[in-house]
Formats: sequence, structure tokens, C-alpha cells
Amino acid sequence: IQAAFKEGNLQAVVDLIQEILGAAENAVLELAVIGESGTGKSSFINALRGLGHGEEGAADVGVVETTMKKTPYQHPKYPNVTFWDLPGTGTARFAPDTYLETKIKELGKKFYFVRTKVDSDLDNEQEAKPQFFKRERVLQHIQDYCLANLSDIRLPDARVFLVSNFDLCDFDFPLLETTLLAELPAHKRQAFALMLPTLSDASVELKRGFLREKIWLDTVKSSALAFIPFVPIIRGFDLPEQEACLKLYRSYFGLDDESIEEIAEKLGTSVQDIKGYTKCLDFWPLVKDDSIVAKATHCVETFCSVNGGLASVACQFLKNYFLRLKFLDTVADDAKLLLRKIISAQA
Repeated sequence: IQAAFKEGNLQAVVDLIQEILGAAENAVLELAVIGESGTGKSSFINALRGLGHGEEGAADVGVVETTMKKTPYQHPKYPNVTFWDLPGTGTARFAPDTYLETKIKELGKKFYFVRTKVDSDLDNEQEAKPQFFKRERVLQHIQDYCLANLSDIRLPDARVFLVSNFDLCDFDFPLLETTLLAELPAHKRQAFALMLPTLSDASVELKRGFLREKIWLDTVKSSALAFIPFVPIIRGFDLPEQEACLKLYRSYFGLDDESIEEIAEKLGTSVQDIKGYTKCLDFWPLVKDDSIVAKATHCVETFCSVNGGLASVACQFLKNYFLRLKFLDTVADDAKLLLRKIISAQA
């Protein structure tokens, strides 16, 4: 990029940055989920994809074995992320000794053990033994039992994550998120982080961190052509691109128009009411500033744009960088606000 900029080949700079950004955004991520019949693996896939049972595109769920062949399920918003629902082990059709342990090791793939339905186990235990019930003790017992069984099949160092398919922000799901992120190849981490459902403040901050890291690269790409006189003016000072950026951030955090309608339904309110206490749903109030400082800055921006050169590039870079940062923080804060309201409504 630096060499292309020194040569004055601005289009090459833009193309190189686009290639770098595209490599991360289009990285293919495939996750396979396998388990015994009736353990909830299809429900787990649906939860990760943000889909409820019976919704269009959701994996089939049943009390008997419903997965008889490997089935791919694309993420509804990120088509480069695919979940594979694989036939269950321990049934008459699929033998566990050849289907799980041996094959995964031969492929050299990372594998993680997830114990689902712990919420049901806790409810059953509390109902059966209310006077002796202790949540942490029950969870530890489940963990120890799973580890003992894994040790018996020569997997003494395995880790087990306890999850509920209906409450991903509870139990070990946040730990599973961070473990996967740490062990995924670097170029695939962004795809995984952004596709995760926004279920907690931690997941909001996770996404905010990944998106903040790439703001400067996005901004360099959008500002490079400002070196040429009049280009920023012709391009509308990048406002159409900035509006598209805000919409993209909203989509990443589950605040796109369709999702807002679903949230309004959950809260028993209207979209208009939600717009009243959030800031990210309307583009123009975020970019409009009638202060004297803002007007003076716009005059400087226009003057630099007419003349081009490094001053114009610097002016566009600073404006676009801080505007995108404002968009990101506004969307992330609104996501936290709506998350708290949803949790309160469900309590």
C-alpha cells in the first residue's frame, strides 16, 4: 500500500485495501456439530444462527433422530458461515468408535465438547430435591461426569462446555465463544465474532472491538481518492458510503430494520417508540451538526477538496474515521440498551 501511494497510484491503493478487507469479510468458516440422538445439536445450530424452531431455514428438531445425513445450514446473514448438522452417534446407523473419535483425529481438526440441556437438568434436580438443590454443585457434577466419560475413551485433556440452547448468554457459552476465537485462524475470527448473536454486553464489546480494529483501513480506502481535486465533492463527501456503513453496523449488532420490528414485538411496543430512545436508527441526526465549529470545518473540507493533495486526504480521513467511530459506538450502545430492555421484559 505504501509503495503504491508513493508512486501516486491511488486506484491501486484502494484496490489493495479492498483486497485486504475482502479477505477477512469473505473468509469461509465451517463448523460441524455432531452428537447422540436427541441431545439437541440441531437446536444448538438454530440458536447460533439466531433462528427459532419452525422458522424458515431452521434445522429440523425432534425427540427422535432427525438428522440422517450431513446437512449444511448457512447463516441467514453471513452466507460464508456454514454449520454442518451431522448424523448422531450411538445409534444403530452410526457407530461412535469410527464416526467421532477416530475420524476427527485423522482430519487434524479442532473439536470441542458441548453438553446441552443443562437448564433442563437444573430444573429437574430442583423439582426432585428442592431441599438439597444447589445450582453450582449440580453443574459441577455434570461437568465431572462428562470428563470421566471422555477420559474413558482416551481424551483426558478434553474440555466440556455446559450450555442451554434457549439461553446462550448463561452457563459456559461465553467461554466457548472466547475459546473458539482464540483458537480459530486469525483470518476467520472476524467472521465468527460478527455472526454470533448479540446476547450479552460481552458479545457487544467483542463485536465492537473487531469492528474498531478495521475502521482505519476502511477510512484509508474511502479517503485515498481525495488526493484528486474535486473527487470528494463529486462523491458527495462520502455521505452515501457513510450511510451504508451505519446500516452495516446495525446489521452486525442485530439492529437492522427487520430485527428492530422483531424486538418491538418482543417488547410489546412500536418501532416508533424504539426510535424515540435509540440513536442509531436515523442517519441524518448523527451526521448533522449546525455548530459554528462544524460549519467552519465543512468550509475547510470544501476548500481542501477543491485543491486536492495530502491536505484533502487528511481532512477526509479524519472526518470519516471519527464519524465511523461515532456510528460504531452509537450502535453498540443502543444494542446494550435494547438488550437490557429485552431481559427486563422477559424477567
